[in-house]
Amino acid sequence: MLNPGERRALRARAHALKPVVLLGQHGLTEPVFAAIEEALCVHELIKIKLRGIERDAREALVVDIATRVGADVINVIGHMLTLYRPRPTETPAAAPARKPARKPACPRTPKAVRAAAQFERELRRAPRAGRTSRSTSSRRGPQ
Repeated sequence: MLNPGERRALRARAHALKPVVLLGQHGLTEPVFAAIEEALCVHELIKIKLRGIERDAREALVVDIATRVGADVINVIGHMLTLYRPRPTETPAAAPARKPARKPACPRTPKAVRAAAQFERELRRAPRAGRTSRSTSSRRGPQ
């Protein structure tokens, strides 16, 4: 059971969500329950659109859905139902090992960007090996 503060925070999070499951003319079937169950496992907080169902039947349907999937009803506005069920916590042994994050190919911080630009400028200015200075006498060749 959620307290009012948690429910308010979840309502705010759900505001931008689009419905994940659409309940239509065939009503509440096993594939619909499977879709709701899968969506709750993946997303934790979902919206369900209940179309074509009368108000009295809709209230009973909301209670039936929530009890069957073991979720809390966050909000019901019109034909939109918001459900929340926290994900089961994974044990550390069962959690898949994550790959270490790759380092970016280029520097991201402003200081590193400035240092890289300075290094590039110095490389362009430095004389290359095997070249002589650019005086006019070296261009003319032997006289």
